[in-house]
Amino acid sequence: MNASYQGEAIRCFRRVHIGIAVALEEGLITPVLRDCDRKGLLQIAREARDLIERARQRKLRAPELSGATFTVSNLGMFDIDEFSAIINPPEGAILAVGAIVEKPVVEAGRIGIGRRMRVTLSCDHRAMDGAMGARFLKELKGLLEVPLALLV
Repeated sequence: MNASYQGEAIRCFRRVHIGIAVALEEGLITPVLRDCDRKGLLQIAREARDLIERARQRKLRAPELSGATFTVSNLGMFDIDEFSAIINPPEGAILAVGAIVEKPVVEAGRIGIGRRMRVTLSCDHRAMDGAMGARFLKELKGLLEVPLALLV
């Protein structure tokens, strides 16, 4: 999933630089969290908060706005359940994250109220196919269902 189609070839990136879509009055910008594959969840969370805050204050530096290899766009704070995000070229994919909502769910044969969140993955099929995207979403689902696994 950390790849893009460039010219006539697929480029697979060694480093994971995640773009975070941030909505401003003037439009969308995407600051970049660098080397996410080499950082812990708490460090990523701290850096994301810092980037988002500085984006809103218009205090980002030019290098912080380019070089993403994958983007996450979250509209949950706007009470949007589900949406399709548009890939930011030259990236190969973007993950759209919706709001967490309470829904009736069946667990162990009983109906209860559960919290659910929809995510949608948009992929450039020149760089990756739907089966690869499905495996990515399955892995993401497993991690989100057992969040302590993200701390290991």
